[in-house]
Formats: sequence, C-alpha cells, structure tokens
Amino acid sequence: MKTFLIIMMFFVIGALFVISNNNLAMSKQENIVKFTELYLGWVDNFSVNLKQVTGNVVRLEWFPDNSEGQ
Repeated sequence: MKTFLIIMMFFVIGALFVISNNNLAMSKQENIVKFTELYLGWVDNFSVNLKQVTGNVVRLEWFPDNSEGQ
C-alpha cells in the first residue's frame, strides 16, 4: 500500500510540475488538452529513461574480479 501511495505521489508531483512549468490555467479547455499532451509525453519519456537505466544497471558487473587474489 505504501509503495502505491509513493508512486501516486510521484505522478501527482510530476503533473504539478508540468502545470507550473508551462503556466497552464486548468480552468481553460485548451490548457487541459495541452496538459494532457505534455503529461503523457512526460510519462512516456520517464518510461523510456527508466528502461534505459534498468538496462544499464543489469549490464553492470556487480561482483568483484576473482583473478586479483590468485
């Protein structure tokens, strides 16, 4: 449950950053459409970057080299 709340807070804070960085007044219909496009683009970029970081972490050599001690 805590993990879900943390993830939801992350996406809500991200939405607030999208709104504030683009000076969007959410009372106007055109700004709601623009927010949706920007927010979905942000989520898409986030997922692409997360996949890249995860792939790089998986490829790292996590164990020490045993040849030094021999």
